[in-house]
Amino acid sequence: MSLPSTLGSVHSQAANLAKLKAYLISAVSHDLELSAVPLGERQQAIRTSLEAALRQTKVALPESLRVQLFRDIIDELTGYGPIQPLLEDPEITEIMVNGAKKVYVERKGKLVKTNVTFENDEHVLRVIERIVLPLGRRIDADSPTVDARLPDGSRVNAIIPPVAIDGPSITIRKFSKEKLTVQQLIEFKSLTPQMAEFLKACVVSRLNIIISGGTGSGKTTLLNVLSGFIPPEERIVTIEDAAELRLHQEHVVRTEAKPPNSEGRGQVTIRDLVRNALRMRPDRIVIGEVRGGEALDMLQAMNTGHDGSLTTLHANSPRDALSRLETMVLMAGLDLPIKVIRQQIASAIDLIVQQTRLKDGTRKIVAITEVAGMEGDTIVMTDIYKFEQSGVRPDGTIIGDFKPTGIRPLFSPRLEAAGYKLGAELFAASLPEASAAERRRR
Repeated sequence: MSLPSTLGSVHSQAANLAKLKAYLISAVSHDLELSAVPLGERQQAIRTSLEAALRQTKVALPESLRVQLFRDIIDELTGYGPIQPLLEDPEITEIMVNGAKKVYVERKGKLVKTNVTFENDEHVLRVIERIVLPLGRRIDADSPTVDARLPDGSRVNAIIPPVAIDGPSITIRKFSKEKLTVQQLIEFKSLTPQMAEFLKACVVSRLNIIISGGTGSGKTTLLNVLSGFIPPEERIVTIEDAAELRLHQEHVVRTEAKPPNSEGRGQVTIRDLVRNALRMRPDRIVIGEVRGGEALDMLQAMNTGHDGSLTTLHANSPRDALSRLETMVLMAGLDLPIKVIRQQIASAIDLIVQQTRLKDGTRKIVAITEVAGMEGDTIVMTDIYKFEQSGVRPDGTIIGDFKPTGIRPLFSPRLEAAGYKLGAELFAASLPEASAAERRRR
């Protein structure tokens, strides 16, 4: 391989730098194949090999360029190439690769285009292969989409041609290193202390709760927080498509759906797991997300003594959440009348918590709504808390307030039976907000 020998040519010509990078990767890869390096020592071994290989080329590089080149090569050999620094950035919550030259991230709720690029589509495909192969998954022209999970729990979706017209695409929902607490959500102004105390009472009192919201609105984060209120002595079975929940209780059984193998066999669906969970003597069933016929099994479980279940679904309002549930129950394949389905929903679901990502990127609980029963053929719903937007600041920040509606929920006796006698100030629309500590002093 003919390598550039002068600093100017390397620094000014991207093609020469790419050629040097390819040579170094080839040399280091050869060294790694010849020596069995333990996983924990792999990065240092690569760095040592890189320094030796670079000295042999007699190419002079400025220190900053050498450091960046080594970092890129180490990321390529031990991580996920150009997107590895994005994965390590704690402020980034989502990474979107729209082909080799367009990489976007979500930072603080806002989408931003980065200057990160791949060499070409083949480079993107190599990173996809590195993600899916250790998991036993496959992606090719016959199976051009795949869902996977990184070792840290981050959720990955990849799609390649012929389905992806403009080249392979990767979407990564990053897994937070730290489990958020309800106090942090209050500090982020996602909800008020009163709302947090009310939701805690509802979880401990074994109400069946649905968290509804759009994509990226923070449903799973809120589900993690609410599940933290479940008493530690209870047996919890979690059911997920891709494991994201992190419960700190000791008595937890985590289950995850399994896609079919290359022969189309061996699939285990969310619905299979819901049915199986009923045989596991659960005190609580926590479903990461309902999106199909498993909704019917979930409702039947809720209506047959499995109180205190928690789940999420995609919907833009509490009323839409009920419509989505109806549709998903019909997907179970049973020809049930709509009124029967609505009766099942009204008797099973106690509360809907609506989570929304606002235009300024903030995530808030915009409604906490009680499912109050049936009136004729219609499910009756009552808002307990609502977020009311009053304006927008010049910088785009949303102005608004969380307000109780003044209505005490019909399930209040269940809260009292569980030891939560919530004061009138928690629901009074006209009274100022008070902290939990202030209420205890009263």
